[in-house]
Amino acid sequence: QVQLVESGGGLVQAGDSLRLSCVASGRIVSLYGIAWFRQCPGTEREFVAWNSRRDGATDYTESVKGRFTISRDNTKNTVFLQMNRMKHEDTAVYFCAADISVISSRVPVRYDYWGPGTQVTVSS
Repeated sequence: QVQLVESGGGLVQAGDSLRLSCVASGRIVSLYGIAWFRQCPGTEREFVAWNSRRDGATDYTESVKGRFTISRDNTKNTVFLQMNRMKHEDTAVYFCAADISVISSRVPVRYDYWGPGTQVTVSS
């Protein structure tokens, strides 16, 4: 079993950058594919990005392609989400999630482990 904790959220202005971190404990993060999701009040959890545990492959939702980058540092048991040129519509609680599969999934129920989330607010 793995425990996940996100950090790095905060209040930024449109056009700014922010880097989120997802630190894993309990088991090493290299055993898991890691995804980032986000959720606004009253809406469903939305897939943002995914990073493979096997070959570094990535997957992004269309709205963040070219702006967000997911990466991992297995030596630090951490996965990052670098968010650049942020927009007001990026405002949400961001969650990281882990799954042992080597195939990307954009469906939240596929993921076995979740962090508590970190709030990101982008002012326009």
